[in-house]
Amino acid sequence: MTNPKLYDVIVSPVITEKSTLVSEHNQVMFNVARTASKPEIKLAVETLFGVKVKAVNTLLRKGKVKRFRGMPGRQSDVKKAIVTLEEGQSIDVTTGI
Repeated sequence: MTNPKLYDVIVSPVITEKSTLVSEHNQVMFNVARTASKPEIKLAVETLFGVKVKAVNTLLRKGKVKRFRGMPGRQSDVKKAIVTLEEGQSIDVTTGI
């Protein structure tokens, strides 16, 4: 039985042009919780997807100020994780957990 807290660490997969390019280098990108640490992200990916993780790199994208119906609004900050998998491992992010 997996720990329910692990499902809170990984918010969603990132499906963009850049994430598709890094997938050629055996890497996967996820949006993660702002409070998640690298060891927590590694444990969550290894447990939920059943793969071996080589490294985890994180970045914090600061929220942008955008206009919505003429009023300025602020997007929230987003933490992303770039997870490097061991050789021979892969994750299909199009399917759910």
